[in-house]
Amino acid sequence: MSVQLNHTIVHARDNRESAEFLADILGLEVGAEWGPFVAVETANGVTLDFATIPEASIVMQHYAFLVSEAEFDRAYTRIKELGLTYYADPHQKHPGEINHNDGGRGVYFLDPAGHAMEIITRPYGGFPS
Repeated sequence: MSVQLNHTIVHARDNRESAEFLADILGLEVGAEWGPFVAVETANGVTLDFATIPEASIVMQHYAFLVSEAEFDRAYTRIKELGLTYYADPHQKHPGEINHNDGGRGVYFLDPAGHAMEIITRPYGGFPS
């Protein structure tokens, strides 16, 4: 068996709020609550298991999602409909813009817990998708 990422735990102020936020942006389903987790599964079977923890314990993390051009359009439209601040870069120096790195499109935005979420249409550095 080849090595694959199966799941990761994402700290949140409210596990359901954060799971529903991401699922709404990306057009995914929110799974049933399982113990302290609310899961969102991506197309390649990786789940983000959102767990509620004290807000003071949350350390910002970065999560990047490779999406199709059509999925990008839908997610980008949803980001704008929600009035979210978005950026072309991870350092948040180019608000209200998207990037065109590696010939694709990308945008960064923050989730309710302050994690940096990114959607890209091309992998960075020429890595195959």
